[in-house]
Formats: sequence, structure tokens, C-alpha cells
Amino acid sequence: MKTALITGASSGIGKELAFVYAENGYQLILTARRLSNLEEIKKEIKEKHDLTAVVIKMDLSQKGSADELYQKIIAEKLQVDVLINNAGFGQFGNFIDQDAEQEEQMLMLNIISLVKLSKLFALEMQKRKAGDIVHIASNAAFQPVPSMAAYAASKAFVLHFAEATAIELKKDGIRVSAICPGATKSEFDKVAKMNPDFFANAPSSRELAEFTFKKMSARKTVAVQGFVNRISAWAVPFAPRKWVMNIAKSMMR
Repeated sequence: MKTALITGASSGIGKELAFVYAENGYQLILTARRLSNLEEIKKEIKEKHDLTAVVIKMDLSQKGSADELYQKIIAEKLQVDVLINNAGFGQFGNFIDQDAEQEEQMLMLNIISLVKLSKLFALEMQKRKAGDIVHIASNAAFQPVPSMAAYAASKAFVLHFAEATAIELKKDGIRVSAICPGATKSEFDKVAKMNPDFFANAPSSRELAEFTFKKMSARKTVAVQGFVNRISAWAVPFAPRKWVMNIAKSMMR
């Protein structure tokens, strides 16, 4: 039985990823800041699927946390067959007005910890010549987004990182996927302090989790959820950059 490590698993997309992967027969390692939430998910998975998830409290927005998480997993002699880098958050508003410390934590979580975990577990997967690394990126990765400047830039990094490492690691039997959703119903709007109306007609976290599993299984390197999102991602390179950024800015209002 394969094991999936899911970061940011205490709520929203991460929580639904845990349920979807459990339904498909995966053992789980779940990590997030809120241990009580993880324990509730662990209990539900045990009751529904007779699987015992391993839960680890960890704040991946802190320096050194990726190494600490890796060492805990290795100490427990656990094997990670699928790494799902789901943990992340955004900030909404003018760049100059954003809290600098929170911004640094966002970049640590969205980029640094993601890269570090990918390297550490890719080295383990390389020994076995098998493994999957799944990054939850964003449709924001395809263009600059005024009012979410640093967040969108961090997701552009994730997308490019995924595409490059997918080519590099293919020879080692490791598959890399970047999942790019648009707005999704989760806790993202609360953390980012966005108008919840923006997410009124958005797909659910469950829909995204199912989409993620399907595209990982189909070995897709880049998968954009939603027809309109796919069209917009395709169209961006052909439109003047100024138009693209003005459209993105108007959508954020």
C-alpha cells in the first residue's frame, strides 16, 4: 500500500485530499499547524476506511520546519510514495501595505518549504526509482496579479519549478504535477482577507481534491481546473502584458 504525505491537511483542500487519497487506498501522513483538526480527520478516516493516518503538527512557514518534518518521518521509518505540497496561503491588498513578517512566512511556506520537501523526498524516491510529487499551484501562476503580487509570483515559481523538475526527474521514475485551480471554496479567502463573494460560484475543495487525484493518476505535468481557467491560461501568452495585468486587477476588485 502506497503512502501519501499531505501538507496543510487540517482543513479545506488538504482535508479533502486526505479523504480522496484514503478512498483510493493510500496510507496517509498528514501535517499542519492545527493538531486537533488533524486528529479529527484521522479519526474519521479510521472509521470510514479502517486506515490509520499518521499526524504531525508542523508549521511549514517557519525556517527549518521542512527539515524537521522530514527527520520526524524518517525516524518513524515511514516511506513517502506521494508528496502533496498543498500548504500555502495568500495576502490580498497593495504590496506596500502588507505585513512584512506575514509576507515572509507566506514565501517561506509557498516556496522555500515546498522546494526543500521536494528535494528531500525526491532523493528518497530516486533510490526506489518511483514516486509522485504534486504541487498545488494556482491559476494565478500564469500572469501577474495586482493586489496579490507576492502570492501570484510565488505560484508562478511553483509552476515553473514543477515543469522543470518534471523533466529532470523523469529519468528517475519520479512524476511531478502542478495542479492549477482558480478560486476554490476553502479557508483561503478568510486568511487572505478577501471578499467571500468572489468565491460564491467556485468549485468546492472536494472537487479540487478529486481533480488532483485524477490528474496525478493520468501523469499530467500541468493541470488547470475549469474550462474558463484553461482558456485564460492558454490565452495569456498571446495578449499584451498590460491588458493581462489590467484584467487581473479588475477581477480582484
